[in-house]
Amino acid sequence: MASRVVSDIVQFEAWNSAVEPSFWTSLSQRKIDTLRLDDSFIDIEGYYHTGAFQQVYQRLPARLCLGSSAFDQTHPPHSFKAVGMLKNTNTAEEFKALDKAALFSECVGQLWEDITSGKAINEPHLLNRFLLISFADLKKYKFTYWFAFPALQPGAPHKLNKLSRIDDVYSREEISSLYDNYKSSGFGENGFFLAKFRANRVTLGKLSEWDNFWDGVPTTVSVGFSDPSGLPDAVGWPLRNFVALLALKWNVHRVAVICVREDLNKGIAGSIVLDMSISQFSGTPPKAVGWEKNAAEKLGPRVSDLAPLMDPTQLANTAVDLNLKLMRWRIMPELKLEKIASTKCLLLGAGTLGSFVSRILLSWGVRNITFVDNGVVSFSNPVRQPLYNFEDCLGGGKNKAEAAAESLKRIFPGVNATGCSFTIPMPGHAIADGPLQVRVEEDVKNLERLIEEHDAIFLLTDSRESRWLPTVIAYSRCKIVINAALGFDTYLVMRHGVLMDGRTPEARTNVGDVKLGCYYCNDVVAPGDSLKDRTLDQQCTVTRPGIAAIASSIAVELLVNILNHPDGILAAPPVDSSPSSSTPIPLGVVPHQVRGFLTHFSNLLVVGQQYDKCTACSAKVVDEYNKSGFSFLLNVFNDSSYLERLVGLSDLHREADLADVEWDDDDDL
Repeated sequence: MASRVVSDIVQFEAWNSAVEPSFWTSLSQRKIDTLRLDDSFIDIEGYYHTGAFQQVYQRLPARLCLGSSAFDQTHPPHSFKAVGMLKNTNTAEEFKALDKAALFSECVGQLWEDITSGKAINEPHLLNRFLLISFADLKKYKFTYWFAFPALQPGAPHKLNKLSRIDDVYSREEISSLYDNYKSSGFGENGFFLAKFRANRVTLGKLSEWDNFWDGVPTTVSVGFSDPSGLPDAVGWPLRNFVALLALKWNVHRVAVICVREDLNKGIAGSIVLDMSISQFSGTPPKAVGWEKNAAEKLGPRVSDLAPLMDPTQLANTAVDLNLKLMRWRIMPELKLEKIASTKCLLLGAGTLGSFVSRILLSWGVRNITFVDNGVVSFSNPVRQPLYNFEDCLGGGKNKAEAAAESLKRIFPGVNATGCSFTIPMPGHAIADGPLQVRVEEDVKNLERLIEEHDAIFLLTDSRESRWLPTVIAYSRCKIVINAALGFDTYLVMRHGVLMDGRTPEARTNVGDVKLGCYYCNDVVAPGDSLKDRTLDQQCTVTRPGIAAIASSIAVELLVNILNHPDGILAAPPVDSSPSSSTPIPLGVVPHQVRGFLTHFSNLLVVGQQYDKCTACSAKVVDEYNKSGFSFLLNVFNDSSYLERLVGLSDLHREADLADVEWDDDDDL
């Protein structure tokens, strides 16, 4: 940019206030603990950076910042000091009734006194005075505030003779010398300095050295200041009072102003130089301007609503979401956090799997979690199930579902967690007529209602048959079903296939496209009563302790991948599962089944085909459930062979018996 005349007058960029939440936090604490009803003025300190320094983060307005250190009257490194007065009123009515013109005049009077007395010569930061009036509503954590940045106004606008890039005015050696002196002599801390140039060398001086600095009467007065503006054709607000000081104390009419815009990586190469003529000031004090405009670009106060940050519960909400939102900054801009957070999750089982799954759902920002479990917390539970503690076991044990929900709320008050205690009816578990049948029918209705109300169903119960009824109900309602089952050192995590709008998720395999099955599609026998006649080791879930956490993590991550996939619940599983293959979404693939083997620390991705004789998701079962409802379910509960006859497995068994098949145990098979 060569030297050029941009306008006949010097353009100034007004301050934009930038109040950090920590400032309001500090004010709130002081108001409650110290100030109480005292509304007298408080000395505070703000700060600003140079314009080019701000450009490191993209071009920002010229900002005067307030942080928690404002009350300690300190400012961060590489920043410049501004002094202010704060008046915080006790009521909104008092704020509205403040004589704002009188307060502004008082601040202007202090600025005038600092200039005429010469105090600003020794303490140049006094040229950056500001006024802040506020009302803090500590019940709602809302802060109403208005800044004024008084600047003395000349009788006519200052004339701009020329605006140039610094490298169009000074040599490389002069710029280097200027920057070295600027950093080493402390002028980069007070923000204002004198400058003279001799034989490619630059000497800087303090304002207080004016009389002896120039070696006589200067032919050209050169000064500099740390410029908060990053605009190419305007300069920062601090220059207004600086040139007032030059005119009023030293009768300067024309000056070269070095507007230092520092980039920590590129030095001051972005700086500009003004050749300007200073207009005269009249009045004692002169007129002044400086009230900040609000967001609507009108003169008036602003409002900062910090309830989400300052109320503990809202603060927890913000903190929980922080890591997730940071993912979206750079790594995954398209991450559907809102969709994840709004997904209602039903956890059938509040034991080891339910505990871990719920905690990981919280980590992903899920806000609605419901537990179903009819058990109580026993003394063996707390060490394996992280939602419970020793006290939950006392007095016979708390109800698991309710205790789990209470525990989640203690961990994160923002979660909507509910516990429902009832038994999930199971195939082969006979039900007598009378009150028991009425209760079972009520349990079925409760389960149907919960599945209808939720988006994702996690099957996390201890027995195989307890997963049958929710599988049938969820399939008939096109819900996401995630199943997690544990062996001693193995685990299975899978999603069930669905039927939605006549479509099902399909997988392309070496035998063609196949429809995805459910948990029961590999069985050739119906689920029955597996709880009878079991030894102690069979009554308990005997697994390696770490395996539940692994399976739970995979289960939740599988749900998140489904929610982020463009096809959602209909997403196809991967054809190529090698780690080097491309994935449909940045989060990865959406497998059908993950079979884990802790003995070898390995996972195997499997596709299971839907079975037309499946006792849970086959058309005959779903159609009969939709048509006959509870009467169909009663037949399943009371007759362990009913499902096998319905889907044709009984015929398959008879055919196998008639064939009298003998299996060869040869090792080569």
